[in-house]
Amino acid sequence: MLKAITRKSTKIRKMKGLILSGGHGTRLRPITYSQQKQLIPIANKPILFYCIEDLINAGIKKIGIIVGPNKEQVMDTVRSINWDADIEFIYQEAPAGLAHAVKISKNFLGEDKFIMYLGDNILKGGITNFVKDFVNTEVEASLLLTRVDNPEQYGVALVDEQKKIIIKLLEKPKNPPSNLSIVGIYGLTPVIFRAIDNIKPSWRGELEITDALHWLIEENYRVRYDLVNGWWKDTGTPETILDANRLILDSIKIENKGTTENSELNGKVEVGEKTLIKESIINGPVIIGKECIISKSYIGPYTSIGDNCQLINTKVEDSVIMERTKIINTGKIVKSLIGKEVNIEKNDQSSDIKKFVIGDNSELKL
Repeated sequence: MLKAITRKSTKIRKMKGLILSGGHGTRLRPITYSQQKQLIPIANKPILFYCIEDLINAGIKKIGIIVGPNKEQVMDTVRSINWDADIEFIYQEAPAGLAHAVKISKNFLGEDKFIMYLGDNILKGGITNFVKDFVNTEVEASLLLTRVDNPEQYGVALVDEQKKIIIKLLEKPKNPPSNLSIVGIYGLTPVIFRAIDNIKPSWRGELEITDALHWLIEENYRVRYDLVNGWWKDTGTPETILDANRLILDSIKIENKGTTENSELNGKVEVGEKTLIKESIINGPVIIGKECIISKSYIGPYTSIGDNCQLINTKVEDSVIMERTKIINTGKIVKSLIGKEVNIEKNDQSSDIKKFVIGDNSELKL
């Protein structure tokens, strides 16, 4: 039994991970005019970090990250952490498709199985079981799927449940044959390079990974699937980022490293070092970063506040506020995504409810 476990661990250690962290993130503008979308924080941690952690926790210690626009931003952010993994960066000049990203990574990936992880995905529970199952099966590809209520908005898989293989893939079908959506996590083998060489760019001018997987299926290669155990979020819009923020905050711990004066902290509240909370009410789950000032304010559930922020005479609920932002006398803010170094100020406290998506380095006078 011990030998079997050792062999399995060795196979996983030989595998590599490929994370895609390029693209323009147009659905998240204006935030993504200045930030790479995979670096947007959820519960005060960049989305990309959740992907890296999932691969490392699954036993994969050699990781390539595809970078494009804002490549220096991504590289500097990743290098700010001492990861238990060797990380390389692979530059993709233009967003020419997921299959193109795989193709240009051939020298890095070599001749072993690998996991491709889209860098704007977040999963509850990680990918450890998916990786183990993929390592132990003699298939050419494996996809992670999840059931959705609106399959016409996703790539959909038609499957053989008994054999646990995929029969067909359809991209946003008008009449979906199933409600199994493709999650952006793939187990692949070197035969994928042959598949990519046999496909042509789509109408978008991109090499699509679904076309490459279609080729495998048509050539009678086995494409397996697993189902997500828990929740999954594709954080491509402000709404899905706020959804993911809520889900992550539900699992935070109560930890107060700051200072409180005449304040109430209720439920799960995590406060960073050198943060001052005075004459305020914090109703968790809430996470507040380091060196913040929260004064005469109400911070409601499902709110993340980055480092070095100031919130004065303000009410905030169900929002993501990024580092070095100041919000003063603004009344109530809900369901908002507010970038870095934003100043929002009103001369007198307002009772109106406001909802924002504000890019970095903005100033808003109300």
